[in-house]
Amino acid sequence: MIRVLLADDQHLVRAGFRALLERTADIEVVGEATDGEQAVGLARQLRPDVVLMDVRMPRMDGIAATRSICAQTGLGTTKVVILTTFEQDEYVYAALRAGASGFLLKDLEPDELRRAVRLVAAGEALLAPSVTRRLIAEFATRPGPATRHAQRLRQLTDREREIVVLVGGGLSNEEIGAKLFISPTTVKTHVSRAMLKLQARDRAQLVVFGYESGLVKPPGP
Repeated sequence: MIRVLLADDQHLVRAGFRALLERTADIEVVGEATDGEQAVGLARQLRPDVVLMDVRMPRMDGIAATRSICAQTGLGTTKVVILTTFEQDEYVYAALRAGASGFLLKDLEPDELRRAVRLVAAGEALLAPSVTRRLIAEFATRPGPATRHAQRLRQLTDREREIVVLVGGGLSNEEIGAKLFISPTTVKTHVSRAMLKLQARDRAQLVVFGYESGLVKPPGP
């Protein structure tokens, strides 16, 4: 059972997401938060698998709440997904830097929501759609901690660097395996080792690292 915490200051939004998710046998909504501060407290208390987090909320916004949740060692398995609209792109990238595993648009289809929750709970990142890659590419070109990243990059093997680039392109383990003529299991092992060496929380953080370090190049116009 995948345990989900909803964090949004709009009651109708929370009610809508709860109704959609609870129609699924393998997903359970374990709590609702009306602001970021409450979301952090409930995450500590309930230890959900996934937090669906709004950006703009009172007392503590979604980015600060995401940073707080992802920084806590006791919540290492809790994944945060940002709920957003196209107008909040810069907030989204800030949230990814804070530790979020990706983002969802609030007007997504019910099946997309359920699939997204399952993917994130399984350790995947919601970074495959081209619109997401463009967002990351755009904001990753801004000044970042490149010097610190360069030291970590030297820890990667040539194969690990190659795979980080492909992960940054939004490819799944199966797609990377087909491209490199290796099994998805082998790809997963390389991804896990790269995440460990780069101190990346999940695939989303691996993608952010790849862009910020310059290893992954933003797509052309």
